[in-house]
Amino acid sequence: MKSIAVFCGSSDGVSPVYRETAAQLGRELARRGITLVYGGARVGVMGAVADAVLEEGGKVIGVLPYFLQRREIAHKALTELLLVDSMHERKAKMVDLADGFLALPGGPGTMDEFFEVFTWGQLGLHRKPCGILNVGGYFDPLLAQFDVMAREGFLRPAHRAMLVTDETPEGILDQFAAYKAPDVITYLNEERT
Repeated sequence: MKSIAVFCGSSDGVSPVYRETAAQLGRELARRGITLVYGGARVGVMGAVADAVLEEGGKVIGVLPYFLQRREIAHKALTELLLVDSMHERKAKMVDLADGFLALPGGPGTMDEFFEVFTWGQLGLHRKPCGILNVGGYFDPLLAQFDVMAREGFLRPAHRAMLVTDETPEGILDQFAAYKAPDVITYLNEERT
């Protein structure tokens, strides 16, 4: 695994544990020689993970729409900053650049980005790991909802099993390193009788 896209908040959140864990993740990415691909901002949890990678001598690629650069939130010290025209183009570029996808605490934007790449994996459009770093139980309700989806027949058990979760940066990265995409029937290749 050479690169991981991290989706996370442009805010710090209430608890300092969110920034602290983002920084731990950044340091661990750099130690393992994994390039961070992220949204390109210097603020919030996003800025914390990028700063930590850079402080450890790692590589960071930011992908930022022009309209956000004009709001002066672009991180100025990245290895590479790619400017794109839209949020849609940003997500597509991040998917192209990354070998896996990881969500940290964030808001609706984080959920939008993560759910799109998880859905693409479910549809067989990629075979890359999708994970959630469950910092301080932040994602407990969401993980419970995934279980409800599976129990109620809206998420196949094989697709539910594709979701990688852990509470530590080291644990999630170890799981990503060992990840083997399951051979599952997707909605694109399923035969209906």
